Amino acid sequence: MRTLAELASCTRCDLSLTRQRVVIGSGPQRPALLLVGEAPGRTEDEGGEPFIGRSGQLLFRLLEEETGLTRAACFVTNVVKCRPPGNRTPTKAELLACRPWLDEQLDQVVPRAIVTLGLTAARSVFGDARPMGERHGELRTLGGVAAMATYHPAAALRQGPSVVDVMRHDLRQLRPLVSP
Repeated sequence: MRTLAELASCTRCDLSLTRQRVVIGSGPQRPALLLVGEAPGRTEDEGGEPFIGRSGQLLFRLLEEETGLTRAACFVTNVVKCRPPGNRTPTKAELLACRPWLDEQLDQVVPRAIVTLGLTAARSVFGDARPMGERHGELRTLGGVAAMATYHPAAALRQGPSVVDVMRHDLRQLRPLVSP
């Protein structure tokens, strides 16, 4: 098993040259919900936690309104633990380099449900190439746990109320699985 110190000093890819810090993830080991995003943004790279910027504020507002969950009931992480320059999509090499860290988190964290946020996270976790429009809201099983993909909250911030409505609908399906 790898240690947090090993992850915090990871140099498996070139993102280690441009990051401020490794954004490992945070939350309880037995959360109601495991949230998996794409990669840290600037705010997360500076602050050291996933989803603490505008996207995270929207995400946790929607989660609380649709499921009753707060951030404290969630373990939050990303498929890539370091910020890609300019917030670009992680490369295949970066995703592969970071995969062992994600696999370890998926093995250690025992949630009641899993939600991937955005296409990169969905493809990485579920391993299929379907577009988000075909996969969002689809309940699946991953390692014996209910799992689904939905849009990344950054997409909702860019594209507006129609994406927020889809996210609300997707998250609402989780209420019976994760209710406190």
